[in-house]
Amino acid sequence: MSTPEDSLLGREVAYPRRYDPALLFPIARAPARAALGLGDALPFAGHDRWHAYELSWLDARGKPQVATATLRVPASTPHLVESKSLKLYLNSLNAERFEAPEAVRRRIADDLSRATGGPVAVDFGLPPMGGDDGAACIDALEVDIDRYGPPDPGLLRADPGDQADEVLRSHLLKSNCPVTGQPDWATIDIAYRGPRIDRAALLRYLVSYREHAGFHEQCVEQVFIDLMARCAPRWLSVEARYTRRGGLDINPWRATPGSTPPAPRREHRQ
Repeated sequence: MSTPEDSLLGREVAYPRRYDPALLFPIARAPARAALGLGDALPFAGHDRWHAYELSWLDARGKPQVATATLRVPASTPHLVESKSLKLYLNSLNAERFEAPEAVRRRIADDLSRATGGPVAVDFGLPPMGGDDGAACIDALEVDIDRYGPPDPGLLRADPGDQADEVLRSHLLKSNCPVTGQPDWATIDIAYRGPRIDRAALLRYLVSYREHAGFHEQCVEQVFIDLMARCAPRWLSVEARYTRRGGLDINPWRATPGSTPPAPRREHRQ
């Protein structure tokens, strides 16, 4: 059977750690349409448009990638997909390695097309690698990564002989809720003055939160404390802007006392 009662809707389930297209739970459209007096010949055209803000995978070198996705399921497909199963399916991609974003997009489109019984269109939106606010995004660095938890401050390095005043940004911060196990996603800004922080080392450090269980606020405080201890900046500001859950997005900020709070901003995934 493929009814809502048979799905994972409303049930407590562990978040997947491996790619699994079988998580997608199709529900036949015909019974609900029959209750409306509809048969095979539909009096309408249309689609179901989904926007996914929690999409991530690993590249061939183990570095996380993130994107948003727009999914369009034709109303003519014989099945829809139950929403919780789609969320679990997308999160099952978190530890899967792909050569390029296009391979991920095709995989999702193929899996959803099989589940719904018709052609599903998938379009990606990739995060900006720069901006007009002067922050330098470090996500495009070519690095090999194999540590995804626990957070490892030993990865951090700074050059005391080279001073910097800059803002570094990454869209790759991910941790997990310590209560529910749900993944938490954020863009993080690190502004500092002092010894120049090694950008590749910083990126590896931020990715080491990927399997960490911690509340948003606790993760930001740990980043602040670790940077102060390992890199010794004269001034430091750390802000993370997390995606919404239950209609709430949380944006913790911690900085050297006396600092001016950063101007509020909303990320593309918020």
